Formats: sequence, structure tokens, C-alpha cells
Amino acid sequence: MDVLELTKKLISMPSVSKDSNADVNKVCEDILSAAGFEIERKEYKDEHGVLKANFVAKIGPGSGGLAFCSHSDTVPGQEEQWPAFDPEEKGDLLYGRGSCDMKGPLAATIIAATQIDSSKLKKPVYIVVTSDEEVGLTGAKFLSEESEMLRQNRPEQGIIAEPTSMIPVYSHKGFATVTVTAHGRAAHTSTGLGESATLKIAPFMADMAKFNEKMMSDEQFMNDAFIPPTNGFNMIITDYETPFNVSASKTTVGLCFRAMPDAGTEEILAHIQERADAYGLDVDVDLVDSLYCPPTADIVTAALELTNLPEAETVPYGTDGVFLKNVIKELVILGPGDIKVAHTIEEHVPLAELHQAVDVYTGLIEKLCM
Repeated sequence: MDVLELTKKLISMPSVSKDSNADVNKVCEDILSAAGFEIERKEYKDEHGVLKANFVAKIGPGSGGLAFCSHSDTVPGQEEQWPAFDPEEKGDLLYGRGSCDMKGPLAATIIAATQIDSSKLKKPVYIVVTSDEEVGLTGAKFLSEESEMLRQNRPEQGIIAEPTSMIPVYSHKGFATVTVTAHGRAAHTSTGLGESATLKIAPFMADMAKFNEKMMSDEQFMNDAFIPPTNGFNMIITDYETPFNVSASKTTVGLCFRAMPDAGTEEILAHIQERADAYGLDVDVDLVDSLYCPPTADIVTAALELTNLPEAETVPYGTDGVFLKNVIKELVILGPGDIKVAHTIEEHVPLAELHQAVDVYTGLIEKLCM
């Protein structure tokens, strides 16, 4: 199989996140197994009882080495609007759901890893494939905790093969959500017996609005390496459909922001907690941290040399790397296709970038593992 043939095969096997990705993973595992890779399969059932498959494949001696990481689930195909799972070449583009996010990049990693002469490897090469990336990075978190192969061998370097138009990316933003809840007492407003949770939480919301102004102007909460350099702070509120003439017994404010390296993430969370405590509110925090690889790292230098580009970039979206960094020391994002067409009707990947990805991934193996 070449990269185009394999990409088409994977696209034609729907693996929307709500369904199982086991069949797609099996195709990948069989190809890698036939090429001499050792396979570690890790599976779980999601909250709906659907089987989700993840695996790590390894070839070559020792520990360390280079890992290529992808996910095999996709967003819904929207088949009523286009033939999402019938891959089609049009000119110099290949169309289909997952063509760039990320069955095309996944195919490129497999083709590159299986066409090398494994007898020349001095360090191992890994293929890492996860589930449920599109619905919370669940597979990557699970695999980073459960994979003996990754935890014992700890690859030195890795590629997250998300679409970057084949531009090396050394960092991306994370994502923090904070749920703040006030409790009151429901009663008809004519009785004067109620206690409005909404009024109780209102001063906290005013504090957050002022804090947002500070975050938009204070450089300690910015990182100029990103576009935009600010963290996209947002606030929403719900009183759980309380009628106008009833005091709300419970009101919840949701806060979120895009965590960046060296941009005051801990200070932001501490300030939110302090103001919530001042008003006697309940707080729940969920932080998915940012991803960062030093721009001078060997994996970045090698990727720039092989793509013939002067410098690596940053992106505002997130990847599996936020969890896989716990088992892979340095991660760079690099893959064929444009993130702007991912998840869209008429999703596509340039054929030239698919073939370039194979060449670049092969070159990385040769530079870092041979």
C-alpha cells in the first residue's frame, strides 16, 4: 500500500467518536504487525458501552526513540450533505471525512514507519493511535496511564501528526474550565421568603468582568508567540430555567480560558478561587495544560531541516499531546492538511502534502533513530 491507498481505505471505514474505532485500528495493527512491529493493544468501553481501541506499536532496539502519534476517531460525517466516507480525488486534493484530521496523517506515519530498513535502527520507532480525541482526548489520557510500552521505554521524541500544512509546531494552548456555583432558596417572589442564588453570584461575575479587562491588557497574562496572544477568557451563566417570578435555588457560572506557557495560568486560577471563596461559592476546576517543546530541541531542528522552513510556529488549538507528554519527552506537531478544513463539509488533504509527510517522517526516523 502507498499513502494514498491507505488513506482512502481508512476514510472508507467510518469511525465517528460515538461509534467504535476498533475496525480501523485493526487494519493499522495488521499492517504494522506484518512489518515486524510489536503491538500493545489497550481498550476500554465508553460511558455508552461502546468499545474504544488504542494501541502502541514498537520496532527497534532499546528504549527512547521516536513516536508518531495519531487518533483514529473523527467528528460526524454529515453524510446528508456530502459523501463523507467515499474518498474522492479531485485535482490535487483528496476529499473525505478524516482526510486531514487525521486518517491521512495516520496513514503517512504508518507508511513511513513500515518502509524503513528496521535492521538499521539504533533506537526504536513507535506508532501510537488513540481513540476519542474529538470528544475530550479520552484515549490519550487512558493510554498515557495504561501503556506499559510507553511508560517503560519513554520515547525521547514524538510527532503529533495533526494537520499543520507540514509546518512544524512547537507549542499549543491548553484549556481551563472553572465551574462556580451559588446555592439559594427557591420561593415565589411575592412571598419574600426566597434567596436568589443568581443575586448571590452576581458580585463574583462583576469581579470576573473586571479581571478580564486586566487579562486583556496585562502582559503577564499574554504570550506573544501565539495568535492571538490573549487567552480567550469567557463566562456563561445558567439558573436552570428558573421562572421570572421564582428565586433561583441554584445558579452556575462557567468560566474558561486558553492556558498558555508563561502566561499566568496559576495566577488566574488562584484569583478566581480567591474571589469565589470571598462570596462563599463552590468551585470546580479542570485544567488541560498547554504543550511546549523548546524551539531549539533536536526534534524541532530536524523537522525544520526536513521541511526546509526557517522557524517553527505555535497554534491555538489542542491535541493529544497534553496527555502524551507524560510518556513522551519532547513533542512537535507536524502533519499534512490544513486545520481550517478539518471538521468541515468537503474536508480534504493535498496529495502533495500526504507524500511530503511520508518523506519527512522517514527522514526523521533516519536522523533520530538510525
